[in-house]
Parts: sequence; structure tokens; C-alpha cells
Amino acid sequence: MAEKQVLVTGACGEIGQALVQSLAKRGGYRIFSADLAPLPDAIASLVDEHFQGDLVIKAKYFYDYDFDVIFHLAASLSSTAEKSPEVAHRINVDGTMLLLSMAAYRSEKYEKEVKFLFPSTIAVYGFPSLKEKTAAGQIKENEWNNPQTMYGCTKLHCEKLGLYYSSFMGQRHLDPNPPTMLDFRAIRFPGLISAFTVPNGGTSDYGPEMLHAAAQFKPYVCFVREDTKISFMAMQDAVKSLLMLMDAPHENLTYPVYNIAAFSLTAREFSEWSLKSFPEAKITFEPNIQRQGIVDSWPEDLDDSMARKEWGWKPDYDVERFFNEYFLPEIRKRYE
Repeated sequence: MAEKQVLVTGACGEIGQALVQSLAKRGGYRIFSADLAPLPDAIASLVDEHFQGDLVIKAKYFYDYDFDVIFHLAASLSSTAEKSPEVAHRINVDGTMLLLSMAAYRSEKYEKEVKFLFPSTIAVYGFPSLKEKTAAGQIKENEWNNPQTMYGCTKLHCEKLGLYYSSFMGQRHLDPNPPTMLDFRAIRFPGLISAFTVPNGGTSDYGPEMLHAAAQFKPYVCFVREDTKISFMAMQDAVKSLLMLMDAPHENLTYPVYNIAAFSLTAREFSEWSLKSFPEAKITFEPNIQRQGIVDSWPEDLDDSMARKEWGWKPDYDVERFFNEYFLPEIRKRYE
């Protein structure tokens, strides 16, 4: 069987590196990557060709490639996007639209399915107050879609663009025999934590930042309140979910956008785990008004029942297993 060609944008990021390694381990793929940065040594040997530079400029080159699957991970994250909203919109929306357009064009012209996997975020949700956030509990995909950040706005916009290109462009849904078309699938991720890469630019990064600092015996000033609570997930589960959704039969999927969840923690609980494992760690709390407001607008937990029912989603790591079997052993080795 011929190898499938896979494009991974944002390949140098946390999810990107883990995803490239998982695809290479699976076998059967020719992996192409794109990022502003050069490939790190950890994945350089696993990639056939790397496109370094601005994705909005580089996207035109992809018309010459026959991609079967596109994982579009490149994005300006939440805190970074708030500092430069116009730049974030260009990266997140313009870059995504160019890739969707390219994938839809090639799919239709050559009558070949192209799967487009898109990591969305809990930032697409937005609560006007903590009282309403706490009362809401677990959130379904069609609830509280009122993003309060540029990151959340752009991600929700891109979800709608994916739905348009895959289902409505040219009103294909009205055609009794629609042509082969782009197959867009998205996952709304909670905060992601990796022991192997240091987070950068995400508002949910206070959890992993705290743990990485504690393992290095560096003082850490947490930028949210101790009672701040949102959903988190191990990086391995995030990559697993992308591969599971890629493999899911199209006929099983009723909607292209899915919540997934693993465990919810407060910032205080993160500090307790840090101090339990690294008693000499120095952790203090000095909430930043802007970043605190962002996290307060996100749900405490996500209802992922649709993903569990339609493509068998289930995380491998609950909070105990995440810390005891994955994060703490690996981070100790990293900073030993």
C-alpha cells in the first residue's frame, strides 16, 4: 500500500512534535511539516520536507503536493493573540482559510478525499460571570459559544470556515451525488500539558509552567487565583484523540466539531501536586487582571459524550495516572 502524505503545520510546537513522532511510529506516512522555526533535532529525521517561514506566504507551495491528511496546528495562542490581535487574525484565520481552500480545490479537482484535522479550543466558549460559569458545569459543543478573546474568536471562525468548505461551498449538501470533498474534523482541546516541551503563549499554561518551574527548583509566580479551575489533558491523550478522529469512519460522525476532556484542576491543586513532589518549590499567586479574566470566561469542564459515542474517545490519563505514571517520572528525568 502506498504511503499517505501528511502535512503537519505548527510542527515545532508542543502538539506538533508529539504528533510527528506518533505518525512516524505508526508507519505508512510521508510526513511534511511547516513552521516559522527550523525543525528541532527530536523530529528532524522523521520529516521528508520542512517548509520554514510564514504560512500565509508558504501556503501556495502546497498546491504542488498530494496530501491525504492535513493537521493544521499552527496558530497564535491566547495570551500572544491578545497582545497582537491583528497579527493573530492573519495567522489563525487567513492561514487556515488558505489551507482549506487548497485542500478543497485538490479534493474536488482530483476526486480524492482529503482529511483536514483542526485543533480548536475551550477558548471558543465564553461566560459573562464566574457565577454562570460555576452553575453551567459541563458544557456541550453548542452551548456558550461566545468567545471573549481574539484566539477564541479566530478558532470559532475557523470551525465555521471548515464546515463551509466541507459541506456548503457550492451548496453541495443539496446535490444528491455530491463530489468527493474536503473532510473537515475539529477537536476542542482543554489545556494541554507535556513533560517534554515547555509551553509558550497559552493562557492555560500556568499549570504546566508551575510544574516545570518546580522541577527545576525555580520560583514561580502564578498569574491566576488559587481557585481558578479549567479542564486539562496529557499531551499523549491530545495526540491520541487527533489520530482517533482521523481514523473514524465518516459515516459515524454527525458533526465535525467535538469536545474532549480528561480532568479538571484548580491552580491550588496544581501547586499542591508541585509541592508534594518538589517540597522546595516556591510558588506564589499574583493574578494578572487580563489573563485571569480570560481563564474565568472558560468552562470548568467539557461534556465529551458525543466524541465518546461517535468515535470511541476515552482518555488514558486521569489526574492520578497523569501525575504518577507520566508527568512526574518524565519531568524528573528531564531536569535530573
